[in-house]
Amino acid sequence: QVQLVESGGGSVQAGGSLMLSCGTSGAPFRNFRMAWFRQAPGKEREGVVVICTGSGSTYYADSVKGRFTISQDNAKSTVALQMNSLKPEDTALYYCAAQVIWFQCSSMGTPKPADFPYWGQGTQVTVSS
Repeated sequence: QVQLVESGGGSVQAGGSLMLSCGTSGAPFRNFRMAWFRQAPGKEREGVVVICTGSGSTYYADSVKGRFTISQDNAKSTVALQMNSLKPEDTALYYCAAQVIWFQCSSMGTPKPADFPYWGQGTQVTVSS
């Protein structure tokens, strides 16, 4: 059974930085398509970043491109999301999500929550102005 454990998050002023981490277990780390989603109160869940852990290919939503960076640590079976130049509109509950991919993984396009069967517990990010 795949399990995802998130850490990081917290509160920061606008312009600051935070890092989120998502540890994985239950499947070979190179066989994941992983994403970070976020959901603000009253809004739909938004997919902001995708990484295919086998190839390292990535996708970033326009709203975070140039500010957020996803990376992977194969030795620790972990992905991290470095968030810089944070804005108040980045305030949300952030979720790590995963699919197990046995063939070709595509990082292209906006990730859809329904495509990801495995989810972390969520971690709050609050950015104050």
